[in-house]
Amino acid sequence: MKNSNLWIRTAIIIAVLVFGTFLVIGPRGSVSANDFTWQGIQANVRSNINLGLDLKGGSHLVIRVKTEKYLRELTIGNQDAAFNAAKDKKLPVTKSSFVAENGTYSITVEYSDPNQADAVVSAVNEKVDLTLWNESKGSNAVTWTLPASAQTQLRRDATDQAQQIITGRIDTFGVKEPTIQKRGAEDSGEILLQMPGVDDPERVKKLIGETAILALMKVVSTPNPNLTTYPTREAALQTIGGAETPTRKVVEYVERDAQPVAEGQAPPSQWIVVEYPAIIDGSELRNASAVTTTGNASDYQITFQLKPAGAQKFGDWTGKNINNYMAVVLNDKAKSVAFIKSQIFDSGQIDGQFTKEAGEDLALTLKSGALPTEIEYLEERTVGPSLGADSIQSGVTAAAGGLAFVILFMLFYYRGSGINAVIALLLNMLLTLAALIVLNSTLTLPGIAGLILGIGMAVDSNVLIFERMREELREGKEIAKAIALGFDRAFITIIDTHITTIIAAAILYLYGSGPIRGFAVTLTLGLLINLFSAVYVSRTIFLWLLERNPNMKKLSV
Repeated sequence: MKNSNLWIRTAIIIAVLVFGTFLVIGPRGSVSANDFTWQGIQANVRSNINLGLDLKGGSHLVIRVKTEKYLRELTIGNQDAAFNAAKDKKLPVTKSSFVAENGTYSITVEYSDPNQADAVVSAVNEKVDLTLWNESKGSNAVTWTLPASAQTQLRRDATDQAQQIITGRIDTFGVKEPTIQKRGAEDSGEILLQMPGVDDPERVKKLIGETAILALMKVVSTPNPNLTTYPTREAALQTIGGAETPTRKVVEYVERDAQPVAEGQAPPSQWIVVEYPAIIDGSELRNASAVTTTGNASDYQITFQLKPAGAQKFGDWTGKNINNYMAVVLNDKAKSVAFIKSQIFDSGQIDGQFTKEAGEDLALTLKSGALPTEIEYLEERTVGPSLGADSIQSGVTAAAGGLAFVILFMLFYYRGSGINAVIALLLNMLLTLAALIVLNSTLTLPGIAGLILGIGMAVDSNVLIFERMREELREGKEIAKAIALGFDRAFITIIDTHITTIIAAAILYLYGSGPIRGFAVTLTLGLLINLFSAVYVSRTIFLWLLERNPNMKKLSV
């Protein structure tokens, strides 16, 4: 090999080594003298590598979606919708009922004229999605029953929806590398949530469980400039006949700029009447954020932007309702009321003197949507940082012990060439950690196990190469030729073993849970990097030996 090629190989190795070392032990941000002390280097390593719950500490929650309540609410909602759909068509329906207990979910709509049975079914199917329900017609009633297979599907769908919403809220909340996955049977409704480094799990629980239902609704009021409010709910109800109707609803108006009251007294309540259905609801939201225009930490507002379809609908409505009032209704309370002066399309604002934290949490909840039903916590554990530190210490001790044993064996059995293998091993470990940092992967306790197994696989590659060299030397080959043949002929075997192990690791990653995935990731990275360290780097070291001593008569292997 030409000397220039050898220098190029060496430059590549040095560049990779320096870059990998900086990723693992280098400081992030400003540099100080403490960063280069032993304690500083340890702190840098901990901050550079994402540690999992078992190493860093954090919160472990098992959430259950109350799928039985979801099915009950779905049944009740479909019962009301089915009866109203038939009634709107002027069909002779007399009453409706439902059953939602002990795993049985059914809807019954009764009618007085048996000849209208098909018309009732047609009217209901036109307005209500009952494709999963089994239909049964009788002489005076039609019943829809939800079979077990459909119940399983709906339970699974509700769990998937809850998992997606929880994932959106946790990701936006800023938890680094959380584990969010379903647990148990597919229709159990259980979701496992692990949040490394979270020191305020109660806030996260509140954020997860909170439901934010947003609606923009027309206020039933006199024209400009007066907003019609009522001092009590009863007074507001009297204006619409004493009870809410399908098109009128009474909500409390929580006025942002209410006059101050004496300490210990509640501000006077106000009630308004709004029109149903809503102009648009929270499903039309594109984005929401907490902002302040005053710099006051307790004076945040929520601004929101609408999706194109919602913006068009909103623009059409505001264009036709200039000089009317519109309420921003959040969880059945009017947070603010706006006077429509001109057409508005794609944005709005919720006032309410939110704190920064409350405003950000509400914005996250609005963006992620409402949970399909209630949830409960089956299990809650907090892993303390000290326990995580013990796990790290145990893992490091195991890795160091395994590495020390391998080093002693390689030096004893292969003598001088063992030094070559040790260098490749140390470089493999360093670059594996650097790769975890580049990929922003999380290192868990099983991940450390994968790292240790990678050490064994790396040693195996060196053993294959060295034994092949020995065979070539026994056959009388020159040292340079034996080195070249040793690497070339062992390379195919190394590739075979690495590919089969990587395939197994890929299957573990695809079908395993979080910790198993951590094991698969570190093992795969170690194997890929081993092709560089055990083959490229190790061969370069042998080439330097030949460069310095071209007439070498004996190889320490």
